[in-house]
Amino acid sequence: MKASVQKQQTELLALLLAASKDKALFEAVLKDILTPSEFVEISTRWQVVTRLAQGESQRTIAKDLKIGIATVTRGSHALAKGSGGFAKMIKKLKIA
Repeated sequence: MKASVQKQQTELLALLLAASKDKALFEAVLKDILTPSEFVEISTRWQVVTRLAQGESQRTIAKDLKIGIATVTRGSHALAKGSGGFAKMIKKLKIA
């Protein structure tokens, strides 16, 4: 990864961490950074992951959320083989 990209990502993470201490500010920052459709997509992805962690079937999740099975499968892969963030948050929030 180029140093400039890494620096940009580090700055973004610092921004999000600082904003996360204030719920309203964090929401405002996310809504400024993301398009409305990206905000919905990320929210949906989290719903997919939490429902998978609770043992729901991929087909049920896809049907309920009105999304493609491939989207649910991608969430399943992220939960099982991603960087571990989803799994750690599921455990921290005691979702599963």
